[in-house]
Parts: sequence; structure tokens; C-alpha cells
Amino acid sequence: MPGSVTIGHTEAVATVEHADAQRLAVLLDEMGHLLAMAGPNRLTEAQVAALCEGRAVSRDELARWCRGLAAHLHEYEH
Repeated sequence: MPGSVTIGHTEAVATVEHADAQRLAVLLDEMGHLLAMAGPNRLTEAQVAALCEGRAVSRDELARWCRGLAAHLHEYEH
């Protein structure tokens, strides 16, 4: 489909329309920022735990993952 992004390797594949991929990239980039920043606007530990379904995940690792995926999605904008 023109203007879409396909995510997947060998198993299940998800196709996201271009506008949705752009929106997802912005959301993930902002999430990475809110995870990494200091101060009152930083995501709380309870919020991070909720995002990770209670699994122990490093805040820094999650921030890097969010920003890395956002960068990858931004590659498809052009």
C-alpha cells in the first residue's frame, strides 16, 4: 500500500498508514523524552511499570527503545 509502513520480519506483520506512522513516531519520541528527563514532568515509576505491564524494564532502556523506533519510523517519511 503506498504511503504505509510495514513492520515485521518473518512472523506477523503490521501495516500502518503513513500518517499513523508519523504520529506514532512523534508519540514514541516524546515518550522517550518523558522517560529520560528529570523534573516534575518525568514519567513516574508507577507509570513506567504500567507501560511495561509490571515487567522489570530499565527506564533508560525503554527511553532508548522508544527513541530508536521513532527514528526508524521517521526514516520512512521521505
